[in-house]
Amino acid sequence: MDRRKFLMALCSLPVMCVAGGTALGAGRKVLVAYFSATGTTKGVANVIARTMDGDLYEITPAQPYTAADLDWHDKKSRSSQEMADERIRPKIAGTIPDMGQYETVFIGYPIWWGIAPRIVQTFVEKCDLKGKTVIPFCTSGGSPFGKSAELLAAASPTAKWLQGRRLFAKSSEADITAWAKELGLQ
Repeated sequence: MDRRKFLMALCSLPVMCVAGGTALGAGRKVLVAYFSATGTTKGVANVIARTMDGDLYEITPAQPYTAADLDWHDKKSRSSQEMADERIRPKIAGTIPDMGQYETVFIGYPIWWGIAPRIVQTFVEKCDLKGKTVIPFCTSGGSPFGKSAELLAAASPTAKWLQGRRLFAKSSEADITAWAKELGLQ
């Protein structure tokens, strides 16, 4: 099955992740915020939101990325230039959710150059995460989680950052449910 068909199938899975008849996030207001350049992170974020009975928020760049922008082989591409300069903060389209309503925030992103894309840093810096439980997750075909979570946590040190996890497009609802249980978020 090609990647696109797989992602479409992943996003259409029925919601069956419950523990004792209750979604894992029940009783806690959960936000699953994510940036997805190719759709992989979006698919995983959808599974987490269903598993945790959480709200979804897509971190969308004000200036959408084109295929040329995402060409990491081209040092002059937009993504290459953004990742080469740690001061760059791409603008986010629309408004950021009212964080006051959430206790727990999952933040998802693909791994770019060993860290989170700069637009995710923009999101973390613009949100008031004080006192929130924050769980980063990343998607990658092979790159490790790296220091991505540490860098994001440094931008919001008043939040309680839990151990993040690298997930794959093929991560099942059962895998994500097991991870959520490990986090103690029931």
